[in-house]
Amino acid sequence: MKTNFITLVGLFLISASITAQQETIEIEKSKILVESVLSAEEQAALTPNDVLNSLAAGNERFVSNDLTARDHSMQIRESAASQYPKAIVLSCVDSRVPVEDVFDKGIGDIFVARVAGNFINDDILGSMEFATKVAGAKLILVMGHENCGAIHAAIDGAKLGHITKMLKNIKPAVKMSTVSEGPRNSKNRLLVHEVSENNVKLAISKITKDSAVLREMLAKGDIDIKGAVYDMDTGVVNFL
Repeated sequence: MKTNFITLVGLFLISASITAQQETIEIEKSKILVESVLSAEEQAALTPNDVLNSLAAGNERFVSNDLTARDHSMQIRESAASQYPKAIVLSCVDSRVPVEDVFDKGIGDIFVARVAGNFINDDILGSMEFATKVAGAKLILVMGHENCGAIHAAIDGAKLGHITKMLKNIKPAVKMSTVSEGPRNSKNRLLVHEVSENNVKLAISKITKDSAVLREMLAKGDIDIKGAVYDMDTGVVNFL
């Protein structure tokens, strides 16, 4: 009798657990948002500061593991004919920086340009001009990140194929980073952080220097240009 009693109790607990899991799944499904992609009118009504605040709020949700549930199938269909994103983000190619997730954004919300070391060249500038002047995005965000391999390589003077030429774009940030004490190599985390921030600042300066289109839009207040560094340890985006 004792064995049968234990068996019955075990079956009851398993049944209760399965029921609870089924109820949880049903509750989660009910939370899925049926949100529409941004319209031209909604995009036009946004200010650059609105967009910056939206990115900051999205990052707070990312850090707290409270990402918005989205109906991606519907968003794919709604954005097929046109797009009205809020911003363009220039990021490093690092696979540990999932840009849309970092800002809790979905399909059609942001343009993302990526290159190792998040530096500026003519192709990136052309992409930014398209995103803003043609497609109406209100914010350009240049986002570096901590522990960046391209920054490490530039500091250490790595040489390999096309990487050598690519790193020349980051070398000016290394040269101007003189505040950090300690060895001038990638093991010095303070130096790596300083170079990462300076690399972002140089990119912002180059955007306004080399693009008359973006410089004019910035002067008129049609767009804003901001910088940030993503913290690999916490997921926090620190705006500069």
